[in-house]
Amino acid sequence: MTPTAAEVQRALAAAADPADAIHLQRFFKTGPGEYGEGDIFLGVRVPATRAVAKQFAGLPLSEIDVLLDSPVHEHRLAALVILNATMAKAMKPRTNDPAAQQRIVDLYLSAVRRGRVNNWDLVDISAENILGPWLSTRPRELLFQLAQQDSLWERRVALLTTFAFIKSGDPATTFALCERLLDDRRDLIQKAVGWMLREVGKRVDRDLLLGFLDRHAAEMGRTALSYATEHLEPEVRQRYRDMR
Repeated sequence: MTPTAAEVQRALAAAADPADAIHLQRFFKTGPGEYGEGDIFLGVRVPATRAVAKQFAGLPLSEIDVLLDSPVHEHRLAALVILNATMAKAMKPRTNDPAAQQRIVDLYLSAVRRGRVNNWDLVDISAENILGPWLSTRPRELLFQLAQQDSLWERRVALLTTFAFIKSGDPATTFALCERLLDDRRDLIQKAVGWMLREVGKRVDRDLLLGFLDRHAAEMGRTALSYATEHLEPEVRQRYRDMR
């Protein structure tokens, strides 16, 4: 029998803890004027959400979309975990299915653009796993289009997608996007810029990171610069901070 979104929702409800729901709503800034304003939590921790998602790995895309349209955070998180696995299967050499990949990407981008991938954990768990592999052999103009949007989440999706490229040794898109977003002082963009730059230095080439900082440290926000330099030696870190 084909699994349904309703079954996923019931499984998550069974794993929920009301006390955790209160904590999570505070942690993910759901109060008035905060970035997660109005989001609803059941109180399911990430390992439990992943366990539920694993049980429903065969969920059809139409049912995943139902979950993505839910006002409940854990429903959307479970949907994205399932979508990651669906994309990974469609990308495997033995089951490579470009048409299925396109459908997955279209569904994901639709969810992003209509504001359903709308907290940092939802972006961070999905962007590099869905758009990352798909764009590894394609033009990446999509990411620059996302980075041009006013939406905090579309911009963060663009940046976090490049984590997949960094892991394969290619920092070019990361650097280009970071240059375009240096003036965005929103905290979650600052953190994403700094994080991705730090990962370039750790995983690809420290000298490439230092070269970027030589050119841009003076114009970087404090948070982005702090994240980008936190693994460097104290004296090197201080030199870049003194450039601001």
